[in-house]
Amino acid sequence: MAEMSLGGGVLFPALLAWGAIAVVITMLLRRALAAIGFYRLVWHRPLFDLALGIIILGATVAVATSLVGP
Repeated sequence: MAEMSLGGGVLFPALLAWGAIAVVITMLLRRALAAIGFYRLVWHRPLFDLALGIIILGATVAVATSLVGP
């Protein structure tokens, strides 16, 4: 599933939708981690946040493709 249809012949990349979902999940997770004080244990917060975002994006794509199919 490389493209998703909005109707009327308008197509957009599925990765765009999965990326938007991953950004929202990552933002919520970052707030939760900051609230519990987890970032005191992290050496390089921006690098950790980047890795967290990539992991969440990968998980989102894996879940979406397993639900919808290839």
